Amino acid sequence: MKTNLALCLLVLTMLMCVSCDPKKPESIASDMMVRIAELEIEPSHFEEYKAILIEEAEASVRLEPGVISIFPMFEIENPTQVRILEIYANEEAYLSHLKTAHFEHYKTATAKMVISLNILDMDAMDTLTMSKIFKKVDL
Repeated sequence: MKTNLALCLLVLTMLMCVSCDPKKPESIASDMMVRIAELEIEPSHFEEYKAILIEEAEASVRLEPGVISIFPMFEIENPTQVRILEIYANEEAYLSHLKTAHFEHYKTATAKMVISLNILDMDAMDTLTMSKIFKKVDL
C-alpha cells in the first residue's frame, strides 16, 4: 500500500514535469503516452540488470526527442522490484523507441533476468502544472 501510494505520487509528479506550451497543455498531454513498467528481476542478476537499464534510459532520453522520461527506480525494501516511469511525446515516439539499437540491446541483454513484467497505461491528471515541477530541482 505504502509503495503504491508513493508510486502514484511519483507518477503524478513526473507527469507534471513535461515542458509544454502553457497556453495549450491539454493538447500536448492528450498525445502523450505514459506507462509504468512493473518488473521483478532475478536477484542474482540485479546489479547487471540495473547497469544495463541505466544505460538504456540515459541513451533514450539523450538521443530520442520524443522520449520525455525513462525514469527507473526500485523498491527500497525489495530492490528486485523495479518500476520504470515512461513518458513519450506520442505513440509515434514510443513505436520509434522500440526500434532503437539501445532498446533492442536492453531487451535482448536482460530477457533472462526478468522474472515478470506488467505494463500499466496511465493518463495525466494535472497538465497545467507539468512545465513547472522540475524547475525546482537543481542537481
